[in-house]
Amino acid sequence: MSRVGQVGTGRSGVYRNVALLSLTLYTAYGNSASAAADAKSIMAGVYEQDTSRDTTLRATLDVTDKDGHRVQKRFTLRRLGSFGNGKILVRFTDPQEIRGVTLLSINQPGEIARQWIYTPATERSRSVAPRERSERFAGSDFTYEDIAERVLDNFSYQLLPDEDVIENHKTFKVEATPVAPDRSQYKFIYYWVAQDVPCILHAEMYDQEGRKVRSLHASGLRKVSGIWGTRRTEISSLLEGTKTVLTVDEIHLNTGLEDSQFTPEALEKTPEKTPEKPTKRNPDV
Repeated sequence: MSRVGQVGTGRSGVYRNVALLSLTLYTAYGNSASAAADAKSIMAGVYEQDTSRDTTLRATLDVTDKDGHRVQKRFTLRRLGSFGNGKILVRFTDPQEIRGVTLLSINQPGEIARQWIYTPATERSRSVAPRERSERFAGSDFTYEDIAERVLDNFSYQLLPDEDVIENHKTFKVEATPVAPDRSQYKFIYYWVAQDVPCILHAEMYDQEGRKVRSLHASGLRKVSGIWGTRRTEISSLLEGTKTVLTVDEIHLNTGLEDSQFTPEALEKTPEKTPEKPTKRNPDV
């Protein structure tokens, strides 16, 4: 098969990914590749390898439309709790027209993510309706569902025989299917997870009609404070001919974020209408 960043093809593979970070089961995962026939265990390794209490990152979105015009947007992301069982706060800092726009996502196992969005123009926050989960977030190729992170138990998993080499890593190919139609906008998702590290390197998303509507490719794999993550993620909307590249500029782990920051009420109490000041401590990456 041919895909961006692929260095070759092979007959052995494993799957793991995390949009940002990963850690705990890395040793067990790396040592049991040949025994990792359980697709859900492979995915669980991706979710559980990140043992950090909280994460703060600064990142850049480069959004390219179908005519090749590019717009750059910068944001901060804060996460409290574990991957798929925590709270995420995304706040844009540039450009001026979207500065302060903030999305709060709260994920809990067995439940659909709850989301609220704050816009400085109205100085109010509102909940994101279920029908909006498939819409683009802030004009990017990431949807509201994509930003919220996926809950492990909201999908069933099957390990497929296809094995590829992506970014110099042998991969597992896993098919993820929602356990109920309301758990995802997608009919199914294919993931390619690196065998030797718990990170997703490639993904393909299919709509309810079985059309491939998005593809995601991750690169720049790094290990920070024992946690694996990718530093560049490109997602393409295949029907629209657009793409978005997410680049992680810096990461701070375990800075003591407070739970009170992650509430719908806090979005309106402390709206940030100016760029955030850099974190004083040195970043972990």
